[in-house]
Amino acid sequence: MTTKFMPTPQDLAARKARPTLRLAYVIGSLDRILRHRMSEALTPLSLTIGQFTAMSVLDAGGQASNAQLAKRSLITPQSANEVMNLMVARRWISREPDPTHGRIVLLRLTDEGREVLRQCEQAVRAIEEKMRAGVEPDAADAVQNYLETFVRNLRD
Repeated sequence: MTTKFMPTPQDLAARKARPTLRLAYVIGSLDRILRHRMSEALTPLSLTIGQFTAMSVLDAGGQASNAQLAKRSLITPQSANEVMNLMVARRWISREPDPTHGRIVLLRLTDEGREVLRQCEQAVRAIEEKMRAGVEPDAADAVQNYLETFVRNLRD
């Protein structure tokens, strides 16, 4: 079921009163603001956005090789390796040989890593709630669906 967002008359009047911003500009602005807010929220937990993303990917998938993690986290394999080395040292991630391929090492979240991730998710959830304030749940869900479609459309 597709939910259509119906702007109020006030929304339409405000839109006409200012120049229309390009969609790419609005999404880029949102990305920069989110990255800033997330960095602020994750710093007290000793985590970067890259580490949070990698941990989220591992939590969702259960395990991954360094190359798979890099691709899913939208970072280079070298960056993923640096991120993993630090998180292995903190005991948030474990490395185990792939039983089906001798050269591949599988990465997994440890219980300690899962607990750190839960704390991070609480901090990020608060940012998302603030972002969605004043937006009807159905409209916010529709926006998310559109954004996910945009990502799929532009992904190589």
